[in-house]
Amino acid sequence: MFIYLTKRILQAIAVVILSSFLVFGVMHWLPGDPILMYITSDTYKQHTQAEIDQLRHQYGLDRPVIVQYADWLGNAVTGDFGKSIIRGTSVSSELGQALPRTIYIGLVAFIFAHIIGIPMGIICAVRRGRWLDNVITALANLGMTVPVFWLGIILIYVFSLKLHWLPVGGYTSPFEDFGTSLKQLVMPAFCLALGPLAGVTRQTRSAMLDVIHQDYIRTAWAKGLRERVVVSKHIIKNGILPVVTLSGMAIPMVIGGAVLVENVFNYMGMGKLATLGLFTKDYAVVQGVVLVVAVIVVFCNLIVDISYGYLDPRVRVS
Repeated sequence: MFIYLTKRILQAIAVVILSSFLVFGVMHWLPGDPILMYITSDTYKQHTQAEIDQLRHQYGLDRPVIVQYADWLGNAVTGDFGKSIIRGTSVSSELGQALPRTIYIGLVAFIFAHIIGIPMGIICAVRRGRWLDNVITALANLGMTVPVFWLGIILIYVFSLKLHWLPVGGYTSPFEDFGTSLKQLVMPAFCLALGPLAGVTRQTRSAMLDVIHQDYIRTAWAKGLRERVVVSKHIIKNGILPVVTLSGMAIPMVIGGAVLVENVFNYMGMGKLATLGLFTKDYAVVQGVVLVVAVIVVFCNLIVDISYGYLDPRVRVS
């Protein structure tokens, strides 16, 4: 088990470093100059070429890219992601405000998707071929194809503009006003949860059907055991491993989907922050967001790998 853990941890570190290098390189290879964007937004001063060069030197953009990357990564390890070129604020402070909001909405969507999706998948497998299985499977297929930004616009139109049940968007801390926070959370969390919910339902159904056809399950039925006992102690226990893997894959789906959802609902989280930084070519902001998200995704996948190895000893041996 120790060797298995060591290999997974080293792989996780390598993925994070590679992700940080790629996003750093891509941001610097994109056309445009963030210093010029910063200057054109400032209408109160006339900048000479010397002042432009001084600004570029101030933000370290006049050094070789590989040197900039090494300095940035070294500072990022200590929690210093630099300063925003456009807004002049600390990227770490902006990430500290945006990250809890994205985790809040993502965690709610993740829990909702699995609390609903796993039981629905089990029901479909146990009731295979019946009307309930057909209805749930059709809804799951539909849920995987619906674009989240389109769904968000429809929800806003129906529940906010027409029915006036829910606010259009925004964010309120649940510690300040739990009722308002809950109303603002319903639509974006549902949009984020729809894709993982459909995926978990389909994967659970498929995994449980593979187990149901095994000989030991037929033996359990032949013994006269109750359906609840067979499902809980035999089918779920042996068919849950693929669902655990998919749960780890749902984390990137939730985080990635947050980019669209947060922009539709004007929810100032990591996705919204990354979009603003990308449009203004704010290097430090985009790099900080991507690095933090990469660490979260890799950490979640690492937990899935560890749990998979714990649940199935054959994985550790291989």
